Amino acid sequence: MRDLSLHLLDLAQNSVRAQAALVSLSVLLSDEGILSLIIEDDGCGMSEELLARVQSPFATTRTTRKVGLGIPMMAENCRLAGGNLSLQSQVGKGTRLTATLNTASIDCLPLGDLAGTVTALVSANPDKPDFTLCCRSTKGEMQFDTREIRQALQGVPLNEPEIIAWMMESLQEEIQPIFGGVLL
Repeated sequence: MRDLSLHLLDLAQNSVRAQAALVSLSVLLSDEGILSLIIEDDGCGMSEELLARVQSPFATTRTTRKVGLGIPMMAENCRLAGGNLSLQSQVGKGTRLTATLNTASIDCLPLGDLAGTVTALVSANPDKPDFTLCCRSTKGEMQFDTREIRQALQGVPLNEPEIIAWMMESLQEEIQPIFGGVLL
Protein backbone atom coordinates (compact mmCIF):
# COMPACT_ATOMS: atom_id res chain seq x y z
CA MET A 1 0.00 0.00 0.00
CA ARG A 2 1.34 3.39 -0.89
CA ASP A 3 -0.12 5.41 2.00
CA LEU A 4 -1.53 4.98 5.50
CA SER A 5 -5.09 5.95 4.60
CA LEU A 6 -5.28 2.88 2.35
CA HIS A 7 -4.17 0.74 5.29
CA LEU A 8 -6.93 2.32 7.39
CA LEU A 9 -9.48 1.57 4.68
CA ASP A 10 -8.43 -2.07 4.49
CA LEU A 11 -8.26 -2.57 8.25
CA ALA A 12 -11.56 -0.78 8.91
CA GLN A 13 -13.22 -3.19 6.48
CA ASN A 14 -12.19 -5.97 8.90
CA SER A 15 -14.37 -4.22 11.49
CA VAL A 16 -17.26 -4.06 9.03
CA ARG A 17 -16.90 -7.80 8.34
CA ALA A 18 -16.83 -8.38 12.12
CA GLN A 19 -20.38 -6.94 12.23
CA ALA A 20 -19.41 -3.89 14.28
CA ALA A 21 -22.11 -1.35 15.05
CA LEU A 22 -19.47 1.35 15.63
CA VAL A 23 -15.99 1.71 14.12
CA SER A 24 -13.84 4.45 15.66
CA LEU A 25 -10.78 5.73 13.82
CA SER A 26 -8.21 7.98 15.49
CA VAL A 27 -5.20 9.61 13.85
CA LEU A 28 -3.01 11.27 16.46
CA LEU A 29 0.32 13.03 15.93
CA SER A 30 2.41 13.73 19.02
CA ASP A 31 4.79 16.66 19.51
CA GLU A 32 7.65 14.18 19.03
CA GLY A 33 6.39 13.16 15.57
CA ILE A 34 4.95 9.80 16.60
CA LEU A 35 1.85 9.03 14.58
CA SER A 36 -0.72 6.72 16.16
CA LEU A 37 -3.46 5.13 14.07
CA ILE A 38 -6.15 3.48 16.17
CA ILE A 39 -9.07 1.42 14.91
CA GLU A 40 -11.52 0.29 17.55
CA ASP A 41 -14.75 -1.62 17.00
CA ASP A 42 -17.49 -3.35 18.92
CA GLY A 43 -17.65 -6.29 16.51
CA CYS A 44 -17.45 -10.01 17.18
CA GLY A 45 -13.83 -9.88 18.35
CA MET A 46 -11.17 -12.55 17.93
CA SER A 47 -10.42 -15.66 19.91
CA GLU A 48 -7.07 -15.85 21.70
CA GLU A 49 -5.98 -18.44 19.14
CA LEU A 50 -6.76 -16.19 16.16
CA LEU A 51 -5.28 -13.14 17.91
CA ALA A 52 -2.03 -15.07 18.42
CA ARG A 53 -1.66 -15.85 14.72
CA VAL A 54 -3.37 -12.89 13.00
CA GLN A 55 -0.09 -11.12 12.18
CA SER A 56 0.86 -14.01 9.91
CA PRO A 57 -0.06 -13.52 6.24
CA PHE A 58 -1.40 -17.07 6.27
CA ALA A 59 -4.05 -16.33 8.88
CA THR A 60 -7.44 -15.16 7.65
CA THR A 61 -11.08 -15.73 8.47
CA ARG A 62 -12.07 -15.38 4.82
CA THR A 63 -13.13 -18.43 2.87
CA THR A 64 -12.46 -16.83 -0.54
CA ARG A 65 -8.68 -16.89 -0.12
CA LYS A 66 -6.06 -18.40 2.14
CA VAL A 67 -4.02 -15.27 2.94
CA GLY A 68 -4.74 -12.08 4.84
CA LEU A 69 -2.18 -9.35 4.25
CA GLY A 70 -3.73 -6.26 5.85
CA ILE A 71 -2.47 -6.65 9.41
CA PRO A 72 0.94 -8.16 8.48
CA MET A 73 1.61 -5.38 5.95
CA MET A 74 0.65 -2.67 8.45
CA ALA A 75 2.84 -4.30 11.11
CA GLU A 76 5.80 -4.34 8.72
CA ASN A 77 5.29 -0.68 7.74
CA CYS A 78 5.18 0.23 11.43
CA ARG A 79 8.39 -1.72 12.08
CA LEU A 80 10.17 -0.07 9.14
CA ALA A 81 9.18 3.37 10.45
CA GLY A 82 10.45 2.68 13.96
CA GLY A 83 7.05 1.89 15.46
CA ASN A 84 4.92 -1.13 16.19
CA LEU A 85 1.46 -2.62 15.93
CA SER A 86 -0.56 -3.96 18.83
CA LEU A 87 -3.88 -5.75 18.90
CA GLN A 88 -6.32 -6.32 21.72
CA SER A 89 -9.48 -8.29 21.15
CA GLN A 90 -12.13 -10.10 23.11
CA VAL A 91 -14.77 -12.39 21.65
CA GLY A 92 -18.16 -10.68 21.72
CA LYS A 93 -16.68 -7.31 22.76
CA GLY A 94 -14.60 -6.09 19.82
CA THR A 95 -11.08 -5.31 18.72
CA ARG A 96 -8.59 -2.46 19.07
CA LEU A 97 -5.66 -2.10 16.69
CA THR A 98 -3.00 0.51 17.47
CA ALA A 99 -0.29 1.25 14.92
CA THR A 100 2.52 3.68 15.73
CA LEU A 101 5.05 5.13 13.31
CA ASN A 102 7.85 7.65 13.62
CA THR A 103 7.15 10.30 11.00
CA ALA A 104 10.84 11.32 10.99
CA SER A 105 11.71 7.93 9.51
CA ILE A 106 12.40 7.90 5.79
CA ASP A 107 10.34 4.70 5.68
CA CYS A 108 7.19 6.28 7.15
CA LEU A 109 4.44 6.25 4.54
CA PRO A 110 2.50 9.49 3.94
CA LEU A 111 -0.93 9.75 5.51
CA GLY A 112 -2.64 10.04 2.14
CA ASP A 113 -6.27 10.94 1.51
CA LEU A 114 -7.84 10.44 4.92
CA ALA A 115 -11.00 12.34 3.91
CA GLY A 116 -11.41 10.09 0.87
CA THR A 117 -10.90 6.98 2.99
CA VAL A 118 -13.57 7.93 5.53
CA THR A 119 -15.97 9.02 2.78
CA ALA A 120 -15.43 5.70 0.98
CA LEU A 121 -16.07 3.72 4.17
CA VAL A 122 -19.30 5.59 4.87
CA SER A 123 -20.59 5.52 1.30
CA ALA A 124 -19.82 1.79 0.92
CA ASN A 125 -21.56 1.06 4.23
CA PRO A 126 -24.40 3.64 4.36
CA ASP A 127 -26.63 1.79 6.82
CA LYS A 128 -24.19 0.33 9.28
CA PRO A 129 -21.82 0.48 10.99
CA ASP A 130 -21.48 4.02 12.24
CA PHE A 131 -18.03 5.59 11.94
CA THR A 132 -16.22 8.15 14.03
CA LEU A 133 -12.99 9.91 13.19
CA CYS A 134 -10.78 11.84 15.59
CA CYS A 135 -7.75 13.70 14.27
CA ARG A 136 -5.35 15.52 16.55
CA SER A 137 -1.96 17.21 16.32
CA THR A 138 -0.39 20.28 17.89
CA LYS A 139 -2.13 22.26 15.13
CA GLY A 140 -5.64 21.29 16.19
CA GLU A 141 -8.28 18.63 16.60
CA MET A 142 -11.44 17.53 14.83
CA GLN A 143 -14.24 15.02 15.38
CA PHE A 144 -16.54 13.36 12.85
CA ASP A 145 -19.45 11.08 13.76
CA THR A 146 -21.95 9.52 11.37
CA ARG A 147 -24.48 9.20 14.20
CA GLU A 148 -24.73 12.99 14.36
CA ILE A 149 -25.06 13.21 10.58
CA ARG A 150 -27.81 10.57 10.53
CA GLN A 151 -29.72 12.47 13.19
CA ALA A 152 -29.45 15.75 11.28
CA LEU A 153 -30.45 14.17 7.96
CA GLN A 154 -33.52 12.42 9.40
CA GLY A 155 -33.51 9.37 7.15
CA VAL A 156 -31.66 10.67 4.09
CA PRO A 157 -29.19 7.91 3.09
CA LEU A 158 -25.52 8.69 3.71
CA ASN A 159 -24.60 7.50 0.22
CA GLU A 160 -26.63 10.15 -1.61
CA PRO A 161 -24.27 11.96 -4.02
CA GLU A 162 -24.83 15.37 -2.42
CA ILE A 163 -24.14 13.96 1.05
CA ILE A 164 -20.97 12.21 -0.14
CA ALA A 165 -19.70 15.43 -1.76
CA TRP A 166 -20.48 17.42 1.39
CA MET A 167 -18.75 14.83 3.60
CA MET A 168 -15.62 14.81 1.45
CA GLU A 169 -15.36 18.60 1.34
CA SER A 170 -16.08 18.99 5.06
CA LEU A 171 -13.53 16.36 6.08
CA GLN A 172 -10.86 17.84 3.80
CA GLU A 173 -11.43 21.31 5.28
CA GLU A 174 -11.14 19.99 8.84
CA ILE A 175 -8.19 17.61 8.33
CA GLN A 176 -5.96 19.91 6.24
CA PRO A 177 -5.10 22.39 9.04
CA ILE A 178 -4.35 19.54 11.47
CA PHE A 179 -1.99 17.48 9.29
CA GLY A 180 -1.39 19.58 6.15
CA GLY A 181 2.26 20.22 5.42
CA VAL A 182 3.25 17.56 7.96
CA LEU A 183 1.83 14.26 6.74
CA LEU A 184 -0.18 14.85 3.58
